Amino acid sequence: MKYEITGDNAPVVICTLENGESMITEGGGMAWMSPNMEMATSGGGSLGKALGRMFSGEKIFQNIYTARGGQGMIAFAPSFPGQILALDVTPDKPLILQKRAFLASESGVELSLYFQKKGMTGFFGGEGFIMQKVSGKGKVFIEVDGSAVTYDLGPAEQLIVDTGTLAAMEATCTMDVVTVKGAKNILFGGEGLFNTVVTGPGKVTLQTISFTNLVSAIAASIPSKS
Repeated sequence: MKYEITGDNAPVVICTLENGESMITEGGGMAWMSPNMEMATSGGGSLGKALGRMFSGEKIFQNIYTARGGQGMIAFAPSFPGQILALDVTPDKPLILQKRAFLASESGVELSLYFQKKGMTGFFGGEGFIMQKVSGKGKVFIEVDGSAVTYDLGPAEQLIVDTGTLAAMEATCTMDVVTVKGAKNILFGGEGLFNTVVTGPGKVTLQTISFTNLVSAIAASIPSKS
């Protein structure tokens, strides 16, 4: 599989597949494709895995696109302006993603549920108790809201991030929450009560726009009906 990411802040990833090669995406991810791409809808394994994807922010069913009779082309576009990142997944290096981050992947990559092990992190860490985990082997394309900034944290090195800023991290990293100090900071600082703390080792990808915060800001600006 060969690919090209183009389109600036309204990107698309165009994948060229050899005969028999397949790509996986959730419903609505395909933007355009050549006529010889064959589509098959699948639950992606057991009912538990399908329900797990639903709880992690994805759709229950996935679409598998396979090139038939020769080389094929398929393009995938995100649901929100930002960036598309191409990341490598290996058996010893799975990735943890925010909800909505998964766009498409090669057929050797598996999307599953990831539970935050600490209850406080799940409820107050910004990404909820359930996230996405991609494992297996192959290329995965994720969508990042706004622009992506990546840090490579060393062992025990920490980064404090705003709620909703974490887009992806290697599974070797851990998440926790920290309370904003000072009553005045909490009440008037506008940053909320909690921040997310990511601890290395591993790579962490942040996004400059929080989709949840943006939706909340838009909703707050809409006049209410009298």
